[in-house]
Amino acid sequence: MVVERVLVVGGGGVMGSGIAQVVARAGFRVTVLETDDAALERGRRRVERGLERAVRASDLAGPDAAAAVLSRIEGTTDLEAAAAGADHVIETVVEDLEAKCDVLGRLDAACRDDVVLASNTSQFSISRLAAATGRPDRVIGSHWFNPPAVMRLIEVVRGVETSDETLAIALDLASRYGKRDTQGFVTSRLIALLIVEAARIVEEGIADPEDVDRACVLAFNHAMGPLDTADLSGLDIVEHVADGLVSQYGERFLPPAGLRALVNAGHLGRKTGRGFRDHGEAR
Repeated sequence: MVVERVLVVGGGGVMGSGIAQVVARAGFRVTVLETDDAALERGRRRVERGLERAVRASDLAGPDAAAAVLSRIEGTTDLEAAAAGADHVIETVVEDLEAKCDVLGRLDAACRDDVVLASNTSQFSISRLAAATGRPDRVIGSHWFNPPAVMRLIEVVRGVETSDETLAIALDLASRYGKRDTQGFVTSRLIALLIVEAARIVEEGIADPEDVDRACVLAFNHAMGPLDTADLSGLDIVEHVADGLVSQYGERFLPPAGLRALVNAGHLGRKTGRGFRDHGEAR
């Protein structure tokens, strides 16, 4: 099948807008689906800022090139109409199993039979998500990393019934987006353990967040420390992912009380202006 138009569901959020930017830069036409016009506008502003950064970094030829990318992105709040015109779908809604199953079921009813539905989940069983549709052979995990414009990896995850053809399409698209691919939720398990243990170290008073992050950057050559990564991703998302991993793999992923306290207080990281660190104005 020929993929020309990609639908990004939940494309107004931080992750979704980044994915839309990458896909549009790769030459595809992109439809961003959101729940309301305000979310669409926030997503468009995020894409504009991302393209401006790319121009300043000489990663994009100039303002005309940025405008060309932006012209390939349109927004809508009409799922059924957007799905009917899509050649490929990337679902990137909130990391909640029921919400994802609901969206995938609606997409299944509205998309052509040959369209592959890719979920950006970082933890949920692809087989469970696929069961919410009538096309389990054409559902696959496509786990991007934040920020999508910078991170070079997409994890591709098969369900029990995911076909070889679907896998081939997902791998080909990852390559066309300029990304490398790997199999399975390897990174989710690794980063969740690192973040949870880093949060415990802070909670036990062994080191402060700055020292923990500095240690990982200097000793392990990480580009960003685990607590900075958590603040970037959103502590609510980190907590949710870790709790999901607990149900699958045991209590080694259990979030410590200090992390839960920050989430309960609404200190979710960069998007609220404060998490493990103070980031100033909410983003």
